[in-house]
Amino acid sequence: MSVLHEEIRNQVIEAGIMMMKNKMVVGTWGNISARVPGEELFAITPSGVDYETIQADGIVIMDMTGKVIDGLMKPSVEWPLHLAVYQDRKDIHAVVHTHSTCCTAMAIARKPIPAAAEDLVQIVGGDVRVSEYHLPGTKELADAAVRALKDRNGCILANHGCLAASKNLKEAMKTAEVMEKSAQATIFANMLGGVVELEQSEVDVMRSFYLNS
Repeated sequence: MSVLHEEIRNQVIEAGIMMMKNKMVVGTWGNISARVPGEELFAITPSGVDYETIQADGIVIMDMTGKVIDGLMKPSVEWPLHLAVYQDRKDIHAVVHTHSTCCTAMAIARKPIPAAAEDLVQIVGGDVRVSEYHLPGTKELADAAVRALKDRNGCILANHGCLAASKNLKEAMKTAEVMEKSAQATIFANMLGGVVELEQSEVDVMRSFYLNS
């Protein structure tokens, strides 16, 4: 295990522990990955292991063809999803998949999170689309997620949960948290009479401000 691989593995472990503490997953569900800097590799959480018990050598290192390079465990069943995002988006360096409550509510209702909250449009880039439903671990799910992520840093996986993607793990985790808060706020707003969405011009200004200022 190289020093670089150990470092990125530890970052993935830390993100998983944070995801558990923030109640964004239950048990072993959800998954996390991150690109290995300077290499055509990514590190991903193993399948069916509690986040608080994962050791560094349990985090699986894979290449961009889906081949396991290093790791003592099986990669998450959702590795094709993570791989597809990295292959499609060179700007993405970390992917977080959660089963947080309100995003899951939007997922099972197959409802997008509207472009109504300022922090959401800043970090995601607009509304949060819902992907078509496909079974977990399939290429069809991976392809559907890539389509829903077009020009966005997050999407809802139908009947499944939340997918957040960004330039690093810290930013991806923050994106997932903002998506969850916005999903909850959307549910509350609908109880109050409905959501008022922002104009596209306003979304564009706030997204540009977030990225550049």
